[in-house]
Amino acid sequence: MLKDPSQKYRPFPTIDLPDRQWPSRQITKAPRWLSTDMRDGNQALIDPMNAEKKQRYFDLLVQIGLKEIEVGFPSAGETEFSFIRGLVDSGSIPEDVTVQVLTQSRRDLIERSFESLAGVHRAIVHLYNAVSPAWREIVFGLDQAGVRDIAVQGAQILIEQAARYPETDWRFEYSPETFSTAELDFSLEVCEAVIEVIQPTPEKPLILNLPATVEAATPNIYADQIEWFCKHISRRDSVIISLHPHNDRGSGIAAAELGLMAGADRIEGCLFGNGERTGNVDLVTLALNMYTQGVDPGLDFSDMDAIVKTAEHCNQLPVPARHPYAGELVFTAFSGSHQDAIKKGFSDQEKRNDPHWRVPYLPIDPADLGRDYEAVIRVNSQSGKGGVAWVLQQDYGLRLPKKLQAHFSRAVQKLADDLGRELRTDDIWQCFKTHYHLNGESAWRLGDYKEQRTGNDYMLTGTVISPKGDITISGRGNGLISSAVHALSEALEHEIDIIDYREHAIGHGADAKAAAYVEVLIDDQRHFGVGINADVATASLEALLSALNSA
Repeated sequence: MLKDPSQKYRPFPTIDLPDRQWPSRQITKAPRWLSTDMRDGNQALIDPMNAEKKQRYFDLLVQIGLKEIEVGFPSAGETEFSFIRGLVDSGSIPEDVTVQVLTQSRRDLIERSFESLAGVHRAIVHLYNAVSPAWREIVFGLDQAGVRDIAVQGAQILIEQAARYPETDWRFEYSPETFSTAELDFSLEVCEAVIEVIQPTPEKPLILNLPATVEAATPNIYADQIEWFCKHISRRDSVIISLHPHNDRGSGIAAAELGLMAGADRIEGCLFGNGERTGNVDLVTLALNMYTQGVDPGLDFSDMDAIVKTAEHCNQLPVPARHPYAGELVFTAFSGSHQDAIKKGFSDQEKRNDPHWRVPYLPIDPADLGRDYEAVIRVNSQSGKGGVAWVLQQDYGLRLPKKLQAHFSRAVQKLADDLGRELRTDDIWQCFKTHYHLNGESAWRLGDYKEQRTGNDYMLTGTVISPKGDITISGRGNGLISSAVHALSEALEHEIDIIDYREHAIGHGADAKAAAYVEVLIDDQRHFGVGINADVATASLEALLSALNSA
């Protein structure tokens, strides 16, 4: 890399727009969406989709709710042409879906594009030619007039060809390709020339697509370009301003959002940001960004895992684990402090009489995307007590007291360190049962017992199974726990004091169980115990013996 990059690269010029309005605007409604997955996305794949994958992807886009789909570049080859003809001839295109094809501004390519769609109920033919200085001078060797003539001639052929197929409701789109790196006044001049040929109306508007073919500036500059264009284009009520942001600088989504605030009506992009180089704008992220702001995007991502699976199958490209909203790990917390905040957030969400989502670290409810809460918190050596407690609560119904959470989390962290990997749910459960002697193999176990109550006086008698044989116990107190403590202290000759006792039900109905937790001092040493049983009294006694086994 150069010590002084200014010797090789120049900063992108700003736009003279002192009265810009977009910074104070908000996105309050969804744009028109166009999926370019089957054209721009497909041509960016290492192995382009075959007919089976194309059909599967088309069906997915329809299922998600896309109403405008660019299905291919029919003049690029027989495979593209045949697939598009197959969609038309088989009746696979729903009545409320408009397909679109792309063509360069050449007669033979435009004619081939119309042939591919002959007989379809409604279609958009998308015409483009590059207009920026680098393309004019390096690629085409033309001046501005020559480039403008390419666009005008292409538009004239669109009108001519549409007349040959009157059974179709034809719509047109024009892209001054490389708009974001072209002179604004020249882009405007070319688009005005195309408007003059097409003669759009409010009932049949022309789509003007303003692509960031190569993202070359910060998103605010793209927004300035869009607002300037919207202010200066004629017949604004008869044109749809469409955006096609690429992601070369990694800010394609921001550019699209600011472009919408600047006045655009339509967004072109691909699921998960597929596309050439660093990709097109990501429709999934863009739509769900709106969703988290209370705006209905008009697209359905409620089964995100199935969408990811289909996209990965058709594109042979993985969706990264950290991809916004869609990645396997985007709703997962391993950090102890994150887990604790999320756990408290879910608890607060259940208690509040307020439907609005407010859970720390989760900008969207994973359930809205078909994701299970079990994947939200996963445990490794970085995890804390909140994460461990969450797993036990979600999978086993246990609501551990805070001190017990901290006590058990140390055992889990040691296990994670020893294993050197993420812990599965059953790893944590087996560790819990072993640590609190719930596996039926403990040294001290409860045998038969009987409790009697006379007024406020409890009498407990029974048997404890110990390594030395059965021990008879008998004790009195003002409740079951106090009488059990008295009985065990007398029989075992240990001083036992209860610091804390909690219990709760697990489940409902006939299959419900009780969980009991105790924190005790045994000969001035702090210990914790857990008991789980169908009978709450038995669970309480087993919790005491669990603490004794720890001692």
